[in-house]
Amino acid sequence: MTARPHGYARYKLDGCRCYTCGYAVSQYRENRIHAIRRGAWQPFVDAEPARLHVLNLRDCDLGARRIAELAGVERNTVTVLLNGRSNRGTPPPTHIRPTTAAALLSVEPTLDNLGSGTVIHGTGTTRRLQALVALGWPQCLLAQKIGMTGGNFARVITSPRVTVRTARAARQVYDTCWQAVPTAHGATQRGTDQARRRAASLRWAPVMAWDDDTIDDPDAYPDWTGACGTSQGYGAHYSQKLLPACRPCRDARTARNRELQAAQKAKGNAAGGGATAA
Repeated sequence: MTARPHGYARYKLDGCRCYTCGYAVSQYRENRIHAIRRGAWQPFVDAEPARLHVLNLRDCDLGARRIAELAGVERNTVTVLLNGRSNRGTPPPTHIRPTTAAALLSVEPTLDNLGSGTVIHGTGTTRRLQALVALGWPQCLLAQKIGMTGGNFARVITSPRVTVRTARAARQVYDTCWQAVPTAHGATQRGTDQARRRAASLRWAPVMAWDDDTIDDPDAYPDWTGACGTSQGYGAHYSQKLLPACRPCRDARTARNRELQAAQKAKGNAAGGGATAA
């Protein structure tokens, strides 16, 4: 008898006839009958989408054991899906259970799941570190917190690609420091002032310009004024002395001017047509 948990699989594969396994089989049969009557019986689905997804996860340094753990399936399920059964000489399956496919497809290559050495997009990492510098955190102090040398940190803070290990460290430091006062945690006033000036000269967006759902999005822009991307954003940049205005605000201003010009032109045409008719 294996260590497989009691249920349908143990009843079928191991011959266990305990109450739990017998009940699981009876429930399965009952659900099957009802599904057939409804025309919803789908015992198997194409295995290829799940297999391609697992291969993609493997490319992200997720091993079969970790994938199985995250999906809530047995490790053997993953290895058979990829390689077939060598002991039986059978190739990878063409069809699998819908529940197995859904479980495997639900596993995502998130920062918490990926291998520490995997290289990923550096957007969220650079934005977090730059925002902390804009808050007044000197780069040398942030480098110490992440466990880097000053030279390596200087490259990471603008790098388009970083390792998962670095991204995790940056996220942890950001979560710890974004509400803290730098001078209360080892930074000198001079170092804090220099950090802020450097961030301003490089147009590094501050912490308050980002939300949790935008800071990792490569297509998102920082909201410098609280109205960026709207018709009020361009004026807000000038009133708050956050110059030059950001691209979304410039685009919104251009679109607004075009609307006004079109409206004026339409008004002029209407007036000219009325005069002619008179």
